[in-house]
Amino acid sequence: MAKKDELGRRGEDVAAEWIEAQGMRVLERNWRCAEGEIDLVALDGDDVVVVEVKTRSGAGYGHALEAVTAAKLARLRRLAVAWSRAHPGRGRGLRIDVVGITVERCHGHERIEHVRGAGS
Repeated sequence: MAKKDELGRRGEDVAAEWIEAQGMRVLERNWRCAEGEIDLVALDGDDVVVVEVKTRSGAGYGHALEAVTAAKLARLRRLAVAWSRAHPGRGRGLRIDVVGITVERCHGHERIEHVRGAGS
């Protein structure tokens, strides 16, 4: 597995643990359809939450959250609707969150930033 893929997988694992520590329940990981892929789908009370995870090993390529552009959010909205159509009756509301993970190189620890309702 390439280093970038390993970093991405680590970030998704950390994000899934974080989401669950916040009281949400992860329903799916890496859900795919014709529109693309959702990193995580979670349930927060009655709300379905589509979670985009961005992981960086430092600031060399910019902040993790900066990678989520307006175009990416629009795509996530389409994916959220596609997931809802494929899973009728799941949740009352629909939200898009972004979790940014920065892995500190010298210590190997992760810094987690969670933006709720990023797609609003």
